[in-house]
Amino acid sequence: RKKGVVEKFVEFYGPGLSSMGLADRATIANMAPEYGATTGFFPVDAETLDYMLRTGRTREQVDLVEAYYKEQGLFRTDSSPDPIYSDTLELDLSTVEPSLAGPKRPQDRIPMSGLKSKWNDLLKSSIKDGGYELDDAARKSEGHIKNGYEANITHGDVVIAAITSCTNTSNPNVMVGAGLLAKKAVEKGLEVKPYVKTSLAPGSRVVTDYLDRAGLTEYLDKLGFQTVGYGCTTCIGNSGPIPDPVVDAINEGNLVAASVLSGNRNFEGRISPHVKANFLASPPLVVAYALAGTMDIDLVKDPLGKGKDGNDVFLKDIWPSTEEIHKTVSSSIEPEMYQSRYGNVRVVNEMWNEIPSPEGQIYEWQETSTYVQEPPFFIDMPLEVPSLSDIKGARCLVKVADSVTTDHISPAGSIAKDSPAGKYLQDNGVEVKEFNSYGSRRGNDRVMTRGTFANIRLRNQMAPGTEGGITRLIPEGKQMSIYEASLEYKKRNTPLIVLAGAEYGTGSSRDWAAKGTFLLGVRAVIATSFERIHRSNLVGMGVLPLVFKDGQTHESLGLTGEETFEILGMTDDLKPRQELTVKADDKEFKVICRLDNPVEIDYFKNGGILQTVLRSFIKDS
Repeated sequence: RKKGVVEKFVEFYGPGLSSMGLADRATIANMAPEYGATTGFFPVDAETLDYMLRTGRTREQVDLVEAYYKEQGLFRTDSSPDPIYSDTLELDLSTVEPSLAGPKRPQDRIPMSGLKSKWNDLLKSSIKDGGYELDDAARKSEGHIKNGYEANITHGDVVIAAITSCTNTSNPNVMVGAGLLAKKAVEKGLEVKPYVKTSLAPGSRVVTDYLDRAGLTEYLDKLGFQTVGYGCTTCIGNSGPIPDPVVDAINEGNLVAASVLSGNRNFEGRISPHVKANFLASPPLVVAYALAGTMDIDLVKDPLGKGKDGNDVFLKDIWPSTEEIHKTVSSSIEPEMYQSRYGNVRVVNEMWNEIPSPEGQIYEWQETSTYVQEPPFFIDMPLEVPSLSDIKGARCLVKVADSVTTDHISPAGSIAKDSPAGKYLQDNGVEVKEFNSYGSRRGNDRVMTRGTFANIRLRNQMAPGTEGGITRLIPEGKQMSIYEASLEYKKRNTPLIVLAGAEYGTGSSRDWAAKGTFLLGVRAVIATSFERIHRSNLVGMGVLPLVFKDGQTHESLGLTGEETFEILGMTDDLKPRQELTVKADDKEFKVICRLDNPVEIDYFKNGGILQTVLRSFIKDS
């Protein structure tokens, strides 16, 4: 992130690769969106071939891979010369130390040994600097839980601990490590604090198989880390509800409650609406912090709790050695596990095959469905590509600072009862307990459009002092939901824009962050910089991405968002990265049009990639 690898292909190379297993490489490569790269990858070598054999591939297939990569000159050995790159960045693996990331962004790394002091700094720091702006009195606040047990909780206490996500829950070393740590904790007599909601979502059914074979499942179960499913769970906001007495205690003290998870994303509002601080950690550390019950702790020096003998138990007392982990992995995993679980997965799946589905080649839309509706992308679409023209009389719907993520733009987690999407579902006979999540209802534009910019932690500068999907209607200044304002602007035939800071659209490659923006009536987004995937998705929906020139920002230009905007220079001979002019009342400034190539210009002229493809089908037929 500090180097700046947005829109870069990042290859990992060097002598350290020889001692790094494929599962660890996959974990690092999986995090490419978090460090901003287009992709992160490792070369093929002997470890790759060994992994293929260990996970059930045939010798014939592995030999073919080896022969192919050697013939192509792409097979790495210890004696291979380093490739020539346009730029390099060096990491000394001996300097790596146990770390977490958070509490609001995955790139905000904190050494485990420094977490306690950093946490107390964060409570005092300004929101702009990533903190919580609590004064002395607020930092001493507590909440009381009465739920078959009694406990006082305060800022930083953990209420969600989840071993979850696609990033590392198929990595045998860390999963077995978590199991061994759980085993030692149980044997010492440690227990997870009762207010911590725990869960385990393995990345593969084979993970369950080898944890069972190693005898570790029972210890994870005893600490509350029972398997809840295989797939996106807590890391995308699907933890399920936190018990009401815990929520009441959080609200009573207006607490900055914490979650710790082994996921790859911890953006604001993503994990739970009741949890403001979200930390990413390895699976073993997730178990450790669940035992501690708080992030306000130095696990290097402070005890996790009291053992059954009454003595303090420290993390070092239950941390498994590398030798223990490797020995357990070697004795618990066999290629046959992968073959038996996944050999016929594409054809033999009784539960999947029993799901009823309509017949025929064309889907029959069901007007009563609240999950799938016909999207309005093609309504009133002309057969011919319309001419480009300037955008005039535009208003600002949303104005935000730096690092606004696709989770801020289009949340995937729980749907609030009083939100526009929640009201729509209730109006259509859906009970609150059946709301499910935004992610599960992404086939219904009526839910997703209402959910765009509805993240409870969104800070829209158009409505100062608020959090959530709120804006002000201009010029009246009336405060209302972003969705309601978009409808009012639509009645007035007023085009809309978004003003944004740096790294706009970072995070998940969420298509609805662009679709929802388009359906709200936003014609252009003017930002300091874009994350690659979201910029591309905006183009694919016919929304114009523009960036300020020469280090300017909406702040430096003094834009309030109350101006009337004009975007000038939009003609049919528009060129990639062309300079355009923006007028905002009496201000005028230049922007760069981030349509980066002729194909993107074609998409934009058509109104988006869907319209481009449809017109192509019509032309061919």
